Amino acid sequence: MSAPPRSPFARRATLRRAAGLLNDFRYEQTDPDRFYSALARDSVDLVADHHGDLDGAVILDVGGGPGYFADGFRALGARYVSAEPDPAELHAAALPHRATVRASGMDLPFADGAFDVCFSSNVAEHVRDPWRMGTEMLRVTRPGGTVILSYTLWYGPFGGHEMGLTHYLGGARAARMYTRRHGHPPKNLYGTSLFRVTASDGLRWAATVPTEAATLVAAFPRYLPRWAWWVMRVPVLRELLGSNLVLVFRSGGVQ
Repeated sequence: MSAPPRSPFARRATLRRAAGLLNDFRYEQTDPDRFYSALARDSVDLVADHHGDLDGAVILDVGGGPGYFADGFRALGARYVSAEPDPAELHAAALPHRATVRASGMDLPFADGAFDVCFSSNVAEHVRDPWRMGTEMLRVTRPGGTVILSYTLWYGPFGGHEMGLTHYLGGARAARMYTRRHGHPPKNLYGTSLFRVTASDGLRWAATVPTEAATLVAAFPRYLPRWAWWVMRVPVLRELLGSNLVLVFRSGGVQ
């Protein structure tokens, strides 16, 4: 793949940040407030760096979940809307929801060009057709707007989510092992709510997006320090070490 232009987010991609996020990941199951609050702060920075001033911007968060990201975007003056299909996920943190629509990312119930920014963090690996979701995100973003799709890579160390590294033995086997150990299936059940999505899948899809619809302006591993971003140019290494791929598009118009 040819390298897209340097991301403005690169200045934040330090080793200290990477280590901090890695430490917070340990608490996803035991202290989700800690984990998702840190991820929310990082997500706001990611969007602001690529879109610019968010004051007055209308933002759609696809797969917004419990609502941890809302306050961060609103603090910068953005008008935040989230779309979440799972009612259990929606109410998991008992946070207030002032602008949430229960909807699937694969069929967003919004008009073409309705948003200035369309953002999704760690959701694509949980839907059966992530590129249909990506296409929907492009559709609902106005010309000149920003689309950011960030997702966990299956062959990376966090690909199995709470199943740990057992996903390297196969997703179905990892789910069975988790069930035997804990007495219940994992929250992210392979083949139902967790799927194998790779960096190569996303880069291939991005290459098929018509230029009149959007332009890919950055592609980088979200959680690695900037000096390690070169792994995304190496086919095997990017799957094993990349952990999370960010695809950033500038919308060119309605498809």
